[in-house]
Amino acid sequence: MSSTESAREEVDRPLLLQLERRLRQLIETLYPDERTRPGYARLAKEIRENTGGAISATYLWELATGKKRNVTLEQLDILAQFFGVPLEYFLSDEVCERVNTQLALATALRDTKIRNLALRAEGLSSASLDALLTMVTEARKLQNLSNIDDPDHTVPRPGG
Repeated sequence: MSSTESAREEVDRPLLLQLERRLRQLIETLYPDERTRPGYARLAKEIRENTGGAISATYLWELATGKKRNVTLEQLDILAQFFGVPLEYFLSDEVCERVNTQLALATALRDTKIRNLALRAEGLSSASLDALLTMVTEARKLQNLSNIDDPDHTVPRPGG
């Protein structure tokens, strides 16, 4: 197969290209601290212990790096079960986007200060909430952080 045919095949099969990105994103979300993120051997062991399904460390690494893309439905189901996402997360852009929004919220709420801010805002009037949102938006601008309304916005990881 020529490099042109290979490149064309990748363009024609975007779902396969997204698998590695989605898998890495789930790993990074579950283990936000790079220093304590498990290697693929430990991750494979955790998957086996938590789901009863087996995916080898090497195969997991190959999927996460795009070296392999021939994943079975059973393996996707094991990954979905382990990461607590629907199987469709790996297959549907719409489901992936919805789950990523939920994961971003869960990740943000890991931070005690963010959680306390949200809990303390409960019960405030609509006008007070609007004023707080304006203040947070301005604070984000002062710190050169992305606008929350940006579709490419990702919630920063705790400690990062």
